[in-house]
Amino acid sequence: MFELHHLSAQELWDWIRRGDTTAREATEHFLARVERLDPELGAFVTVTADDARERADRLGHLVPTSRPLWGLPSGDKDLYDRAGVPTGSGTVSLPERPATADHPLVAALAAAGAVSLGKTASPEFGMSSSSETRRGVTRNPYDTTRAPGGSSSGAAVAVAAGLLPAAVGSDGGGSVRIPAAATGLVGLKPSRGRVPSMPGRSGAGGLSVAGPLTRTVADAGMYLDALVAPTGLDEPVPYALVTPDVGDGPFTAAAVRGEGRFVLGVLDGSPWDDTVDVVVDPAARDAVDTAVRVLSELGHGIEDVAMPRTPYASAFRVAWESSAAQLPSVPGIDLTALTPLVSWLVARGQALTGTQVLAAMTALDTFSTTLISAFGRFDAVITPTLALTPRPLGWYGDDPSEDFRRQCAYSPWTSMANVAGLPAITLPVGVTAADHPDGGGLPMGVQLIGRPGGERTLLALGAQLERRLRWQRRHPPGW
Repeated sequence: MFELHHLSAQELWDWIRRGDTTAREATEHFLARVERLDPELGAFVTVTADDARERADRLGHLVPTSRPLWGLPSGDKDLYDRAGVPTGSGTVSLPERPATADHPLVAALAAAGAVSLGKTASPEFGMSSSSETRRGVTRNPYDTTRAPGGSSSGAAVAVAAGLLPAAVGSDGGGSVRIPAAATGLVGLKPSRGRVPSMPGRSGAGGLSVAGPLTRTVADAGMYLDALVAPTGLDEPVPYALVTPDVGDGPFTAAAVRGEGRFVLGVLDGSPWDDTVDVVVDPAARDAVDTAVRVLSELGHGIEDVAMPRTPYASAFRVAWESSAAQLPSVPGIDLTALTPLVSWLVARGQALTGTQVLAAMTALDTFSTTLISAFGRFDAVITPTLALTPRPLGWYGDDPSEDFRRQCAYSPWTSMANVAGLPAITLPVGVTAADHPDGGGLPMGVQLIGRPGGERTLLALGAQLERRLRWQRRHPPGW
């Protein structure tokens, strides 16, 4: 039987705009699915049902139907403030106080016409790819004994399980792409500075940027358009460092057309190989092989490219630790209530000297220029998104040093795109075979890393793969 969550985000937007359904009906449908399915999944930490209904009822009077996300149910990652709603940040170390103002990302989504159903789960302060916190556990809808990855854990699970048509997460080292890959979604990390509501050099290394988690490539283009050109805000958002390319049209158009032939590289190695034992599951290699085969059949040029051997791991670790060093200054925080990983990162970050941090930033800049040069002859470079299948709950353990090592071994190809500011997309190319030791049907993603500002190329390639592999028809149990 057909239901509204079977529609893509674009299709649902068209239905609402044409009057085939209403924003209130869509809101009620997805709220009902949250109520029925989320107790097992843990995608939401707060559901603001009354506010969502009121917002949906008011949309017809306040927001033009031309807005890019008009009437679409959405959620706010629980790292970002929405006025009147507590921001939990995945921790029990903070008092539960309602936020007094909207974060620019939240304001941009509201201005685009989205209807927030509540706050989606994140690990503590977004510092991990685990989905287990002291506030609760978020489970992978393909296998609820496994984790969805993070840090945009709840957003990915909500989209994969049909609790939302699409969502926006944030990505500082893979936090959109990791959970997208583990839950069978498209996840796009834009170029550094592409999204005005999360500008340029915010935090050590300028690592984090907002990006969409969707079931189709066209939906990813639509949501990127909404993030890049927010309209209707009472106050302007901070400037973007990367502006839309004049004359190239919307990202949605590139994602729908899926045109072009390109030169692609297949990466050998990862930036963590010198410090972490990276073991690549055969299912991850199979997914890359599938993508390469289809892209070759479509006429793209494909070559091998070696990972440049430039120091990376220690400098990235310093950037991650230094970003945690500011947590003790957060008003009302109880440092004794932090998880072992975050407490360890705080201690290591506070022990760093300014000279060490500056040296790490210099090393990351050197790595960035070396990586961009090595990838320069390619329109996109192909890697697995994750080295392993979606991890069992409890896999990261309680030892913080081992936890960090396992995060790097699980996703050794994601953080380098953040460091270099490059756009990257994960595509749900494959699933594990029935005879795989971890079981059949687990999602396996393939990552494409683009040139600076090259989101349109990534979307076009994604659309071409989607037409052949038709992953939008693949859903978890309970769909």
